[in-house]
Amino acid sequence: MMTTRKLMLVGSLLMLGAAQARGDHGRVDAVLEWNRIAFEEVLNQQPPPEQVRFAAIMHLAVFEGVNAVTQDYESTLEALNAQRGASPSAAAIGAAHRVLRTYFPDHAATFDAARERSLRRIPKGPERRAGLEAGEAAADAVMASRENDGSDMPEFYVPASTSPGEWQPTPSCPPEGGPYVHWAKVKTFVIRNGEQFRLPPPPALNSEQYTRAYREVKENGARDSTSRPPDRTQVAQFYETLGDAALWNPIARQLAKADRRTLAENARLFALLNMGLHDLVVALVETKYHYHFWRPETAIRAAGADGNPRTEPDLSFVPLVTTPCHPSYASGHAATTAVPREILERTFGGSGHKIVVVNPAMPGVVLKYKTLEQIADDIDDARVFGGIHFRFDQQGGRKQGREVAEYVLLHAVKPRAAGH
Repeated sequence: MMTTRKLMLVGSLLMLGAAQARGDHGRVDAVLEWNRIAFEEVLNQQPPPEQVRFAAIMHLAVFEGVNAVTQDYESTLEALNAQRGASPSAAAIGAAHRVLRTYFPDHAATFDAARERSLRRIPKGPERRAGLEAGEAAADAVMASRENDGSDMPEFYVPASTSPGEWQPTPSCPPEGGPYVHWAKVKTFVIRNGEQFRLPPPPALNSEQYTRAYREVKENGARDSTSRPPDRTQVAQFYETLGDAALWNPIARQLAKADRRTLAENARLFALLNMGLHDLVVALVETKYHYHFWRPETAIRAAGADGNPRTEPDLSFVPLVTTPCHPSYASGHAATTAVPREILERTFGGSGHKIVVVNPAMPGVVLKYKTLEQIADDIDDARVFGGIHFRFDQQGGRKQGREVAEYVLLHAVKPRAAGH
């Protein structure tokens, strides 16, 4: 589905980011504030798998710290309680600061200064001190639970053959091969393991579905394509590297601010969002390297040997944007869009929003959306019209992301039963 987005010049992105951090009636919400600090200072610079891991750990710690005070939801930890009257805002600050300072010690001075600024809004006294202690205890417990989670055991994938349909390294790949194979086995937060949500296989190379998808990306995804609408070129370039947690956390901040949610509600929302993204990446990588399906860049050049007489090869095909170095099926951008979309639609509804999306790599341009579906449609088009995914990659990613989100919403940090 193709849609046209209005492009416009923007002023200061810093002003937008600062505005997003504010809570009800100008009050700064510590959950939104530290989400912004984390991404602006360190998380935006991390590769997507590490980015979602750190974001999930931090926001689960923030949730557990706040929840130790408010007791609104079920906890993932044992025996974590705050002193009576503890400040939930101080708990959020203490948890976020402890996680970020531990994992990113080179930025300690920055996080220490941010902590002091945040705490100035909370009167000194036993309530603030007890809140900080609750947040720091939550952070320590969550970080301890993630030790030896398998994220620091890198593996690479080297294809066993050059058979049709088999993924082959593209020019962006390191000599070792496809990265992040080990992420399929990383310890999850909510789902059981990556195999739980493995997708059905991609379509056969001689199928009608494959043929249609092949022709679409070949015609519209080439760097020199004359059939690709100009706005789809802009969208493909805009979302080339922007996605995952770095895209959806700022969107969630905007929606949470507009809805004037409580601190506890925001703590839970961002824990669900980032744990869902983390576990989705585990499932996605498991699917990608289980099927190791080739990218359009490889498929279009090698179509003469794919056994499908309806797929004409083009030995000179070059995609509009750089092909990522991992198998095509399913699309990571589609999957990591479906998780937050499902969670945010169930929280705020699917339409009637005023969402602004910016990309630091394209200064001076902003996209505006009224629905979350519009964002998902643009991202689907961005990968196909960018020449790096088949349409069924996008459809598979949507399916997987939606299923993971539904499972996370059903099983994680649920509201406490009345009278508990």
